[in-house]
Amino acid sequence: MVSSTPSPEAAIARPGIKAPVQETLLTPRFYTTNFDAVAQMDLSGHEDEMESVLAELRADYNRYHFVRNEEFNQCWDSIDGETRRAFIDFLERSCTSEFSGFLLFKELSRKLKGRSPVLSEAFELLARDEARHAGFLNKAMADFGLSLDLGYLTKNRTYTFFPPEWVIYTVYLSEKIGYWRYILVFRHLERHPEHRIYPLFKYFESWCQDENRHGDFFKVLLRSQPKLWKTWTGRLWARFFLLTVFVTHTLTVLERASFYESIGLDADQYNKDVIRNTNETARRAFPSILDTDHPQFFPRLQACAIANQHLAEIASAKRPGILKFVQKLPWIAVILWHMICLYLLPSVNAETSRATVH
Repeated sequence: MVSSTPSPEAAIARPGIKAPVQETLLTPRFYTTNFDAVAQMDLSGHEDEMESVLAELRADYNRYHFVRNEEFNQCWDSIDGETRRAFIDFLERSCTSEFSGFLLFKELSRKLKGRSPVLSEAFELLARDEARHAGFLNKAMADFGLSLDLGYLTKNRTYTFFPPEWVIYTVYLSEKIGYWRYILVFRHLERHPEHRIYPLFKYFESWCQDENRHGDFFKVLLRSQPKLWKTWTGRLWARFFLLTVFVTHTLTVLERASFYESIGLDADQYNKDVIRNTNETARRAFPSILDTDHPQFFPRLQACAIANQHLAEIASAKRPGILKFVQKLPWIAVILWHMICLYLLPSVNAETSRATVH
């Protein structure tokens, strides 16, 4: 893990600049990786698939999509109270996540230039999209009198080292779960436009296709590396990353239930729909997926979310730090126990069922 310590001066937010959210297990993380190992990846046997996804990225279908129209030009004081707080939190975390992707992809493109031209170009195109998304979200925050200092984030957030294999698993899932998050919100608001509290949501249909194309690139990258799907360790890692992504998603969605309620969505059902669809989509890339129909699956995820709510209550209490640490331990143990139980549930062999189209 690589970290930079912010200077006292930098930590003080300027007028209109939102102080970065405190880093926790649920906040979007910034990553770095072994660039030499990525440069040495052998893509032989998957050149046609890689060229196909590259052609899709080069086409830049959303080149003119992220342009603000006159609908944004109004006062948004009508979004107030808890809805406003929850919506700003949604914008901030989404912007931070997109910007994190931009930084990783841009650095990969730079480090691979001249060593792996195909991957260098692909990561440059991915970085282009992520920067566009982050900028659009940051402009949305400005409608509420705030914005993120992305330069400050670049220099002062903690960077977590992930081996390339972990990056491939996690970014594939991040992009595909992002697709389902956006498209399900978009479809819901198309059916119920009275809940569309802000014009950003109208952009989600085309936006989610960027997420889908990014995921398709990482799918080709994953399948080009047999050790990620053809070995018993690959199967175990696939299940591990599916589980951690789904647990994190559950905790985050239920923590922000008020935001989803403000746009007419049931947070619990939305979470289940996103997870089921993402799990089925992962069947196309991963060697194993989780059995989301198992009777213990969602109840144990829900138990993790309840324990996380207790952790949040303890964290916000005005008590000595050591006391809060001790009080958190049982709830952390509850989350870990349920995660272990979920991991040990029977999984689904995706290799034997890949003929199914999803």
